[in-house]
Amino acid sequence: MRQQQRLARYAMALTLLGSAALWTGPARATETPPLKDIVITATRVAMPAFDVPAAISDVPAAQLRRDSLGINLADDIGSVPGLLARNRNNYAQDQQISIRGIGASSTFGVRGVRIYQDGIPQTGPDGQGQVSQFNLDSAQRIEVLRGPFSALYGNSSGGVIQIFTADGKSPAEVRTDVGYGSFDTFRAGVDASDAVGPLAYNVDFTHFSFGGYRPHQSARSESFNGKVDYTFSSRTKLTFIANILSRPNANDPQGLTAAALAANPDQTDPASLLFNTRKSLQQQEAGLVLHLGLTRRQSIRLMGYFGHRAVRQFLSIPVGPQLAPTSSGGVIDLDRQFGGTDARWTWQGPLAGRPLSWVVGASYDTQNELRRGYNNFVGGTLGVLGALRRNENDIARNIDEYTQASWEFVPRWTLTAGIRHSEVRFLSQDHFITAVSGNDSGAMTYTASSPVAGLLFAARPWLHLYASYGQGFQTPIAAELAYRPNGTAGLNFGLRPARSVNSEIGAKFLMSAHLRAGIAAFQTLTRNEIVLATNVGGRSTYENAGRTRRSGAEASLDYRFAGSWHAQLAYTYIDAIYVDAYMTCAGVPCRTANRLIASGNRLPGVPHNDGYARLQWGRSLGWRASLTGQYISAIMVNDANTEFAAAYPVFNAAGGYARNFGATRLSVFLRLNNLLNRRYVGSVIVDDGNGRYFEPAPGLNVLAGFTAAFR
Repeated sequence: MRQQQRLARYAMALTLLGSAALWTGPARATETPPLKDIVITATRVAMPAFDVPAAISDVPAAQLRRDSLGINLADDIGSVPGLLARNRNNYAQDQQISIRGIGASSTFGVRGVRIYQDGIPQTGPDGQGQVSQFNLDSAQRIEVLRGPFSALYGNSSGGVIQIFTADGKSPAEVRTDVGYGSFDTFRAGVDASDAVGPLAYNVDFTHFSFGGYRPHQSARSESFNGKVDYTFSSRTKLTFIANILSRPNANDPQGLTAAALAANPDQTDPASLLFNTRKSLQQQEAGLVLHLGLTRRQSIRLMGYFGHRAVRQFLSIPVGPQLAPTSSGGVIDLDRQFGGTDARWTWQGPLAGRPLSWVVGASYDTQNELRRGYNNFVGGTLGVLGALRRNENDIARNIDEYTQASWEFVPRWTLTAGIRHSEVRFLSQDHFITAVSGNDSGAMTYTASSPVAGLLFAARPWLHLYASYGQGFQTPIAAELAYRPNGTAGLNFGLRPARSVNSEIGAKFLMSAHLRAGIAAFQTLTRNEIVLATNVGGRSTYENAGRTRRSGAEASLDYRFAGSWHAQLAYTYIDAIYVDAYMTCAGVPCRTANRLIASGNRLPGVPHNDGYARLQWGRSLGWRASLTGQYISAIMVNDANTEFAAAYPVFNAAGGYARNFGATRLSVFLRLNNLLNRRYVGSVIVDDGNGRYFEPAPGLNVLAGFTAAFR
């Protein structure tokens, strides 16, 4: 039955594409050249998104800042189909981000999706990344790449999210923002930008604090982001980028069980209070990017970066399990040095008289993480730094070579293809060796080649059809390799990388300068999916589960009409299942697999349906208003599909006013979140060993703020 439904949806999508290709379209579509978003993530060459054989969205950062908190990427990016970004309202954990169902089950930051900031990787060589350091105040735009072409970015590329800092421009501008809302939410920021001769800069500082609507939920952070450009000539530019994030004490209320959620969604699990669960985070990063134009057709891009990240997290692991000789304790302490480089050559010119762009490059990334574990108790005192239980260096490196080209080989037909070869090496050096805890040192290397190809047909000036295919892979992260399921010392050498085959067909519509739309059908077939195997004494181990399938469709519409109105619609359907049955653990602790995960079970964390709508009225000056709504269907929270988070709709409204006073622009806004005061689960913790799957969202809450921009 599921197969028939899936085929019916694909047939409907193909029918829509074919019907669109035969439609002559409105006459004015060919009279006025439509506006096109210029993107670079899919091809590494600046191209209109309309001309790329891939699903890629360009989101103005102003849309994420306007009449909103402007801190969380997840808050206002629902207009991108296929992307599910969920605000956990827990700043001790990163935001939950998945693309077409990939990465939805991650419990270690962002998995399966590559993260970049101004071309600098925010995903480590092992495939784990985060978006907590994104500074939306200084950003110009965000690109979201979905589908096969993301595999050209290497390990763990089910999708790519890239944020770009705005260039400094003349005249000089200083912008200040202040926002205050429910739950002692406070935000203040200042941004300064200018361009003087060959030098341009954009720097920003943002403070944020949150009291929380649940006990033990408060957090505070400060972030800085800066970008300095120096233009030597029309072809050569040097860019310096630096960012700092400080989140010294983010309390962790953890999730709730189903029973606790039903009794009181605003409560916090007693274990969080007993062990004072919390996390501190410090990160500093800097990078240089040189764009060097060799000739009119050839250019070189050189990038290098270096950074430091320190994390200390107090967990709620009970004292008993920590007494086991092999326990790593209840405190995680990470001190990471990371860096890398990327060199790329680009050629743009004719081949056989037709336009061609060709990119050849290589990248190297490394991280050296000193990982320590401590007990979370001293005597009878809980939630404090206790005895050392783990001490090791986890080193991950990758060396990748890649090439890709895009060629309009005949009029209206464009072929884009590429391949990336990756070598990812893990090395663990154990410094905590005792009579009962042996030497866990070891090394492991994974290699993979990821080919990708796409074909685009310009059926009409306003309609482009495309199809693409690619292969990708995802290595285990260092934490998943650390322990073997059988409890013996050494890395989990039996854990293999997940391999995926991705395919997509789609259509892009650019009807006029004010109307665009897109539709796509996709499928990802994965073998060796990495899943939880055992959980003993605070140590989690992992295994490969066989084959999975994520298939579905997505659609979007962006329409500006009647001068001041702007409507956005997005919808995603995903059917994500385990194709192969496998055995896993049930209960804590668990040393031997004792539960069958049946073929056909849904992948946890992935809703069948995700719909988004936004209606906005107003211009840059004067009065403005907006209404947004999102519907997410029920989500399974564990592999066994025994529990789920219920479906929900949520609505937000905002309004504001802006006016110029000479060279100064003042703007105020008021925002109402969750208008219907609906209590729902905002995010889920997949396969939580204690059954605390549910992270409740707040009820009706208010945010108000103002912006002053001085030129």
